[in-house]
Amino acid sequence: MSRNLSVRSCCARGFTLVEALVALLVLSVGLLGVASMQLKALQSAHSGYQRSIASLAAVDAQERTWAEMATLGGCPDSAVMSNVSDDWKGQWFGIGKAMSDAGNSDVEETGSCQYKVTVNWEESRLEAGDGSFEYVYRLPDLSE
Repeated sequence: MSRNLSVRSCCARGFTLVEALVALLVLSVGLLGVASMQLKALQSAHSGYQRSIASLAAVDAQERTWAEMATLGGCPDSAVMSNVSDDWKGQWFGIGKAMSDAGNSDVEETGSCQYKVTVNWEESRLEAGDGSFEYVYRLPDLSE
């Protein structure tokens, strides 16, 4: 009978080792899941940051249009908006600027005193690809 106890004791220790290895495997898989969630959270935070900067840039374009309207006494036309767009791009986009990786962003007149700001940027951290933000605003027509 003592011999039977020693065999049982030996097998019990081996089974505990297998349990420990399985627990370690489950813990490792769980930690990989947490690391993956952290990576997605960082990507989403960066995307939100980019969209916030794009929103600020769009509001800045609107304020520049308001300034031109105050100077001209009426809604800026396409020629004036081209200058506004060039100045705006120089302020926000390019190396060392808030949105260095912005592509073909523009401010354009879409109608009578209505304008559209388009901000496009390269988003290499997300699988979705590039980011895009459109902002449409209308100024009061003072000529009426």
